[in-house]
Amino acid sequence: MIRDTIKAAQITAMKAGEKERLHTIRLILAKIKDRDIELRTGGDGGDDDALVTEVLQKMVKQRRESIKLYEEGGRQELADVEKAELIIIEEYLPAQMSDAETNAAIAAIKSELGAESIKDMGRVIAALKERHGPQLDMGKASGLVKAALS
Repeated sequence: MIRDTIKAAQITAMKAGEKERLHTIRLILAKIKDRDIELRTGGDGGDDDALVTEVLQKMVKQRRESIKLYEEGGRQELADVEKAELIIIEEYLPAQMSDAETNAAIAAIKSELGAESIKDMGRVIAALKERHGPQLDMGKASGLVKAALS
Protein backbone atom coordinates (compact mmCIF):
# COMPACT_ATOMS: atom_id res chain seq x y z
CA MET A 1 0.00 0.00 0.00
CA ILE A 2 1.15 3.48 -0.83
CA ARG A 3 0.38 4.76 2.66
CA ASP A 4 2.76 2.22 4.21
CA THR A 5 5.48 3.16 1.73
CA ILE A 6 5.13 6.82 2.67
CA LYS A 7 5.27 6.05 6.40
CA ALA A 8 8.40 3.94 5.89
CA ALA A 9 9.95 6.79 3.90
CA GLN A 10 9.23 9.15 6.79
CA ILE A 11 11.21 6.94 9.17
CA THR A 12 14.06 6.62 6.67
CA ALA A 13 14.20 10.39 6.15
CA MET A 14 14.24 10.95 9.92
CA LYS A 15 17.13 8.52 10.40
CA ALA A 16 19.07 10.00 7.46
CA GLY A 17 18.51 13.58 8.65
CA GLU A 18 16.96 14.68 5.34
CA LYS A 19 15.02 17.72 6.59
CA GLU A 20 13.47 18.87 3.29
CA ARG A 21 12.36 15.35 2.36
CA LEU A 22 10.97 14.76 5.85
CA HIS A 23 9.05 18.05 5.69
CA THR A 24 7.42 17.07 2.38
CA ILE A 25 6.56 13.56 3.57
CA ARG A 26 4.94 15.02 6.68
CA LEU A 27 2.88 17.33 4.44
CA ILE A 28 1.73 14.30 2.45
CA LEU A 29 0.77 12.36 5.58
CA ALA A 30 -1.07 15.39 6.97
CA LYS A 31 -3.12 15.75 3.76
CA ILE A 32 -3.93 12.04 3.83
CA LYS A 33 -5.02 12.29 7.47
CA ASP A 34 -7.21 15.32 6.61
CA ARG A 35 -8.85 13.26 3.86
CA ASP A 36 -9.38 10.36 6.28
CA ILE A 37 -11.13 12.70 8.70
CA GLU A 38 -13.34 14.08 5.91
CA LEU A 39 -14.35 10.55 4.95
CA ARG A 40 -15.00 9.54 8.54
CA THR A 41 -17.79 12.13 8.70
CA GLY A 42 -18.89 11.61 5.09
CA GLY A 43 -19.23 7.86 4.74
CA ASP A 44 -17.45 5.13 2.76
CA GLY A 45 -13.76 5.64 2.12
CA GLY A 46 -13.31 3.03 -0.59
CA ASP A 47 -9.92 1.72 -1.71
CA ASP A 48 -7.03 3.11 0.37
CA ASP A 49 -4.54 3.30 -2.52
CA ALA A 50 -7.11 5.16 -4.64
CA LEU A 51 -7.65 7.63 -1.80
CA VAL A 52 -3.92 8.22 -1.31
CA THR A 53 -3.38 8.56 -5.07
CA GLU A 54 -6.18 11.12 -5.26
CA VAL A 55 -4.58 13.17 -2.47
CA LEU A 56 -1.15 12.96 -4.13
CA GLN A 57 -2.54 14.00 -7.53
CA LYS A 58 -4.22 17.00 -5.93
CA MET A 59 -0.96 17.98 -4.23
CA VAL A 60 0.94 17.66 -7.52
CA LYS A 61 -1.61 19.87 -9.27
CA GLN A 62 -1.32 22.49 -6.51
CA ARG A 63 2.48 22.47 -6.72
CA ARG A 64 2.46 22.90 -10.51
CA GLU A 65 0.07 25.86 -10.23
CA SER A 66 2.20 27.42 -7.49
CA ILE A 67 5.40 26.99 -9.52
CA LYS A 68 3.81 28.73 -12.49
CA LEU A 69 2.55 31.62 -10.35
CA TYR A 70 5.86 32.04 -8.50
CA GLU A 71 7.82 32.09 -11.75
CA GLU A 72 5.44 34.63 -13.27
CA GLY A 73 5.82 36.75 -10.14
CA GLY A 74 9.62 36.59 -10.24
CA ARG A 75 9.92 34.51 -7.04
CA GLN A 76 12.28 31.82 -8.29
CA GLU A 77 13.40 30.78 -4.78
CA LEU A 78 9.81 29.88 -3.86
CA ALA A 79 9.32 28.11 -7.19
CA ASP A 80 12.44 26.03 -6.48
CA VAL A 81 11.03 24.95 -3.09
CA GLU A 82 7.78 23.89 -4.78
CA LYS A 83 9.71 22.00 -7.49
CA ALA A 84 11.64 20.07 -4.85
CA GLU A 85 8.37 19.13 -3.09
CA LEU A 86 6.82 18.15 -6.43
CA ILE A 87 9.64 15.71 -7.18
CA ILE A 88 9.23 14.02 -3.80
CA ILE A 89 5.43 13.81 -4.07
CA GLU A 90 5.61 12.32 -7.58
CA GLU A 91 7.82 9.49 -6.26
CA TYR A 92 4.80 8.01 -4.48
CA LEU A 93 2.35 8.26 -7.37
CA PRO A 94 1.73 5.16 -9.49
CA ALA A 95 3.39 5.28 -12.91
CA GLN A 96 1.44 7.63 -15.18
CA MET A 97 0.22 6.60 -18.63
CA SER A 98 1.97 8.14 -21.63
CA ASP A 99 0.04 10.18 -24.19
CA ALA A 100 0.11 7.25 -26.61
CA GLU A 101 -1.29 4.87 -23.97
CA THR A 102 -3.92 7.43 -23.01
CA ASN A 103 -4.97 7.92 -26.63
CA ALA A 104 -5.22 4.14 -27.08
CA ALA A 105 -7.41 3.86 -23.97
CA ILE A 106 -9.60 6.74 -25.19
CA ALA A 107 -9.99 5.11 -28.62
CA ALA A 108 -10.98 1.79 -27.03
CA ILE A 109 -13.56 3.42 -24.75
CA LYS A 110 -14.84 5.62 -27.59
CA SER A 111 -15.51 2.59 -29.83
CA GLU A 112 -16.92 0.55 -26.94
CA LEU A 113 -19.42 3.26 -26.00
CA GLY A 114 -20.11 4.30 -29.59
CA ALA A 115 -19.12 7.88 -28.74
CA GLU A 116 -18.97 10.13 -31.77
CA SER A 117 -19.39 13.75 -30.69
CA ILE A 118 -18.56 16.20 -27.93
CA LYS A 119 -21.94 15.36 -26.39
CA ASP A 120 -20.49 11.98 -25.39
CA MET A 121 -17.44 13.51 -23.67
CA GLY A 122 -18.83 13.05 -20.14
CA ARG A 123 -19.46 9.34 -20.64
CA VAL A 124 -15.99 8.77 -22.13
CA ILE A 125 -14.25 10.69 -19.33
CA ALA A 126 -16.26 8.84 -16.66
CA ALA A 127 -15.29 5.46 -18.15
CA LEU A 128 -11.66 6.56 -18.52
CA LYS A 129 -11.50 7.73 -14.91
CA GLU A 130 -13.12 4.51 -13.67
CA ARG A 131 -10.67 2.26 -15.51
CA HIS A 132 -7.45 4.29 -15.44
CA GLY A 133 -7.98 7.02 -12.82
CA PRO A 134 -4.83 6.62 -10.70
CA GLN A 135 -2.56 6.43 -13.75
CA LEU A 136 -3.95 9.54 -15.45
CA ASP A 137 -3.75 13.28 -15.11
CA MET A 138 -7.44 13.91 -15.76
CA GLY A 139 -6.81 17.52 -16.76
CA LYS A 140 -4.58 16.40 -19.61
CA ALA A 141 -6.83 13.44 -20.41
CA SER A 142 -9.93 15.61 -20.84
CA GLY A 143 -8.12 17.63 -23.52
CA LEU A 144 -7.19 14.42 -25.31
CA VAL A 145 -10.79 13.16 -25.11
CA LYS A 146 -12.07 16.46 -26.50
CA ALA A 147 -9.61 16.25 -29.39
CA ALA A 148 -10.59 12.65 -30.11
CA LEU A 149 -14.29 13.49 -30.19
CA SER A 150 -14.15 16.64 -32.27
